[in-house]
Amino acid sequence: MDKVDIIIPAYKPDHKFLTLMKRLERQSVPINQIIVMNTEQKYFDRLIYGTSFQKDYHNIIVKHLSKREFDHGKTRNMGVQRSDADYFVMMTQDAVPADEYVVEELLKQLHNEHVAVAYARQLANEGSSEIERYTREFNYPDQTVVKTKADLDKYGVKTFFCSNVCAAYNRKIFDELGGFVKHTIFNEDMIYAARAIEAGYGVAYAAQAKVYHSHDLGYMEQLHRNFDLGVSQAQHPEIFGVYPSESEGIRYVRQLIRHLNGAGLKRKIPHLILQSGFKYIGYWCGKHYDRLPRRLVIAMSSSKEYWK
Repeated sequence: MDKVDIIIPAYKPDHKFLTLMKRLERQSVPINQIIVMNTEQKYFDRLIYGTSFQKDYHNIIVKHLSKREFDHGKTRNMGVQRSDADYFVMMTQDAVPADEYVVEELLKQLHNEHVAVAYARQLANEGSSEIERYTREFNYPDQTVVKTKADLDKYGVKTFFCSNVCAAYNRKIFDELGGFVKHTIFNEDMIYAARAIEAGYGVAYAAQAKVYHSHDLGYMEQLHRNFDLGVSQAQHPEIFGVYPSESEGIRYVRQLIRHLNGAGLKRKIPHLILQSGFKYIGYWCGKHYDRLPRRLVIAMSSSKEYWK
C-alpha cells in the first residue's frame, strides 16, 4: 500500500478548505497525514471556531507561520520535511477534488519510476465565466500525457508546465533534486518541473485526476499576479530565457477570441482584450522589475512580504 501525505499551504482559509478536508477523507487511497502550513494563526482559528474540526480530523498537523515567514518554495519544503511518506500531494486550500479517485489517479502516474511529478486536471467552478472555463480547458485538456526532454521541440515551455494546485511527487526524486527552489515569488512548481525534465525525468499530466479550481480575477488582480509571474521568469533565465512563454500567451488569446466568436459571445471580446492588456503590462513589468523603482515594484506585486 502506498504511503501518501497531503501538504497544503493555507492563508485565510474559508469554507472551501473544510470541503477539501471532507473530500480528502473519502479518497480511495487512504491519506496518512494532512500537513497544513498555515500563515497567520488567527485566521485559521477563526475558521474552525465552534466546529468539531480537531475532533473530526485526527491525522492533521497544523504548523502556523507569520506572513513574513511565508515563501512559496521554502514553506512547501518545510511541509515536506514533516512527511516520511513515499509520495506526497501538494494542494492549495481552494482546490476541491471532483471525486474520490484524485489521489489514486495521480499515484498511477508516479508508479512509473521515471516520473518525478504528476499534476491534476483543473475544472472551472460552477458559475465561472466563459473566459475562465475556456482557460481551464486550454491549460488542462482531457488527455493524459507524460512530458520529457524529448518533447521540448514540440511543447516548448509547456513541457515544464505543472501546477501545485494539485500535484503528487515522488519523494525519492524530490530529495535527489533538492526540493523546491528555496526563495521564490511564484512558479516553484514549474521551476521544479523544469529541473526534473533537465535531469531526465518525466512530468505527468493526469487528466483523470480532477479538481475544481478557478478564479474570475479582476483587472488589477491579473496585473499583480502576472507581475509576480514575470519576476519569477526573470529570476530564472536558465529556464524561461531559453524557452520563452510569450508565444503561448498569444496563441491562447487568439484561440479564445475564435471560441468567443463561434459561441456567439463577441460582446465578451473587448473584456478579454482589456484583461489581456492588464496581464501583459503586469508580466512585462515583472520581467523588467530590476529596472523599476522599488516602491513601484512593491506596489505592483501581489506578494508584498517577498520584497521585505
